[in-house]
Amino acid sequence: MDSSAPTALAAAQTAFQSVGAAIALLDTRGTVVGWTQAAQQLVGHAAADVVGEPGASLLADSDDRTKASAFIEPAGAPSRWSGIVGVRHRDGRRIDLHLCVQPLSGQNSQAQWVVAATGKDTPPSWAVDGSGSESLTGGWPLPSRLPVGVVVRDTELRCTWVNDTQGLKDGIAQKQRLGRTLTQAAPGRDAETIETVMRHVLESGVPAINREYRAFLPMHARHEPVLAASVFRIDDGAGRAVGVCAVSVDVSDSRRARQRLAILSEAGNRIGTTLDAMQTGQELADLTVPLLADYATVDLAESVLLGEEPPTRLDPRGGRIPAFRRAGVASLHQGPLEPLFAREEPVPVPPASPFAGVLRSGQSHFEPILDTSPGTWLDEHHAVRTAIHDHTMHSLMVVPMHARGAVLGVAVFVRTADRVPFQEDDLLLAEELVNWAALSVENARQYARERSAALALQRHLLPHQVNGGTAADVAWRYLPADSHHGVGGDWFDVIELSGARVGLVVGDVVGHGINAAATMGQLRTAVRTLADMDMPPDELLARLDEQVLRRAEADNDPRDPGTATMVATCLYAVYDPVTRQCTMARAGHPPPAVVDPHGKVTFPDLPTGAPLGLGLVPFESTTLELPENSVLALYTDGLIETRYHDIDAGMNRLAAALAKPLPALEALGSSAVDALSCNASCDDATLLLARTRSLGPGQVVSWEFPAEPSVAGRARALATRQLNQWGLDHLTESTQLIVSELVTNAILHGNGTIGLRLIRHEALTCEVTDTSNSHPRLRHPHTTDENGRGLLLVSRLTRRWGTRHTPDGKLIWAEQQLTAPIP
Repeated sequence: MDSSAPTALAAAQTAFQSVGAAIALLDTRGTVVGWTQAAQQLVGHAAADVVGEPGASLLADSDDRTKASAFIEPAGAPSRWSGIVGVRHRDGRRIDLHLCVQPLSGQNSQAQWVVAATGKDTPPSWAVDGSGSESLTGGWPLPSRLPVGVVVRDTELRCTWVNDTQGLKDGIAQKQRLGRTLTQAAPGRDAETIETVMRHVLESGVPAINREYRAFLPMHARHEPVLAASVFRIDDGAGRAVGVCAVSVDVSDSRRARQRLAILSEAGNRIGTTLDAMQTGQELADLTVPLLADYATVDLAESVLLGEEPPTRLDPRGGRIPAFRRAGVASLHQGPLEPLFAREEPVPVPPASPFAGVLRSGQSHFEPILDTSPGTWLDEHHAVRTAIHDHTMHSLMVVPMHARGAVLGVAVFVRTADRVPFQEDDLLLAEELVNWAALSVENARQYARERSAALALQRHLLPHQVNGGTAADVAWRYLPADSHHGVGGDWFDVIELSGARVGLVVGDVVGHGINAAATMGQLRTAVRTLADMDMPPDELLARLDEQVLRRAEADNDPRDPGTATMVATCLYAVYDPVTRQCTMARAGHPPPAVVDPHGKVTFPDLPTGAPLGLGLVPFESTTLELPENSVLALYTDGLIETRYHDIDAGMNRLAAALAKPLPALEALGSSAVDALSCNASCDDATLLLARTRSLGPGQVVSWEFPAEPSVAGRARALATRQLNQWGLDHLTESTQLIVSELVTNAILHGNGTIGLRLIRHEALTCEVTDTSNSHPRLRHPHTTDENGRGLLLVSRLTRRWGTRHTPDGKLIWAEQQLTAPIP
């Protein structure tokens, strides 16, 4: 026998420790030459106590020693042995162990022995697996092989000793292995890698533990085990290296388990990162290639992508197959596999295909060996058959994507380059991943449905057309929030007021989704109602704040405190083209930007005010005089605030965008939004622009009178003359009646100076001011009443009329159409 063999086997004991086996190594004389820590834990003897001693000395009685001496006789020794024997524990007591003995083979045909031990009542792994034969002595069945492979190599890395398990594990026959290096026995990259490891261990003496490699099996093999080798150097008595010992175990199952856990862990990070169903489909395909498959597709029902209800499972007898669209595709090859369908393309489902079967049954289709023989459904789908042959597709899984009993889509997994077919645990993993993706797709579908409803509601509630009348040219831009945060509660409006004035409003409800959109609609309606009452901006915001508080109190649910909170910001401005004055007030909203006719941008210093719904402080108005052709910009914070920049930086960017010399207001709005929308806001963004106009002396005329009865006639005469100059003689009679009634009321109910003003713009407005704070009230007098018919007459002669407060009293106004009505 090779003189280095005992030393080699002794060194191999450390290798066995790495796999946790209770193993002893015996030479041909039955002497212990190797001992593991697990063996020491089992019988109490340390390696120093037993190595170099006869193995039979550990046995408890003479019968057991007789068995052992018969076993090691060369002439009659069996190739392997299994039985229950009594062993003497270090503390002197007897313990019964189940032993299994297998030989190590060498070139000289001599045998060395590997002895594995377990407790009497503990079945060894081979018994649990059921992969044994009858025991020679009763007890557990004899295994056909030990679960551990052992190879001993000399300093040239040539194999000198090996057990039969190693060949069964790595696919190298014993006669091919003995006397050769690993690269000579099985040329290839894996062999070169392992041989490099062994050479490093031989040179350094540092063991290499659990180096994984694939078995050296033929290319057509359907199963390719993964082994873990631990390599140790063998030294002689003088400490010189005489070889290495490699111990290998099959870690295929544990490695696959680790891979699956890693893939499932990755699924949580990589699938469902957005509320986009198409993106989720692509994420699923990208994750599974190449970790699970070589080619993967994900097809989603088009109804799901539209946010509609998903299709129910098909009737087993047939039924209309829903339309699908390819949401994800991934391949080891460059680009999609031609001539199959690319991403975002519609995908037909052949009625007789496995895909239709999955839709009918709701169960996965598992085909480890893909059947492409004639007579299958592929006969009618030559393009698919061609792709299967061209890319050597050989294993298939089709997994349905479920949600609440309905089908969201179908995922397909194919193996091409990987010669190992799909196994049952691959299908379980695929179903887990698809179920994970299904949750994200269903969330995306529900989000798409709510987003569509919120957008539809918001489009319905926001103005479709805005008109600044004679006061201003207006333009607007609105950008909904990104797909993750959803539709917000931005709103804007342009309200034509009396006296050619215009009201401009921009607001923002805190929150997103359909509730924010509905609240926005309520606030916009309330602002319009209050604006029609000709309230100044500060009073309008105060009344709006009261309404928000009352609504929150009405909606308060004691079981859900969050329902009592509704907060919004708002900016309301009124521009008068006659005086060119703009009066503004804000409730927690960003200040407006003013661009003068020369392009200079400023942000007026307005009192901030508290957001609506808090009821904290009163609101204050500020009045500015704006030159004609100034641009007033109202916006929401979503336009200027991002997760990366604060509001001040956003306002500076807005000022730079508005300073561009663009004559068209629409172009200026588009340019500003384009410049700011690249900042990835998580909120709606709204921009309302108004370029101011002014009414000159040719369109406005005014007079003042003392509060005397005689001035009514004079006022009628002056108005008549002015209408004649404007070419509005057809309005003379009605205007005389209106002026006479309004001036007379001012004389009767007021005191001090009375003012009369005519404004010719898109309508003819007659305004009368006095110092009284009492407001006239429209009545419907009886036939016997002597008074109360004046305002009724005014309402019949005008298209609308009303009153509003002034700093010195009140103003009553009435509007008439400029053109005579068609009879």
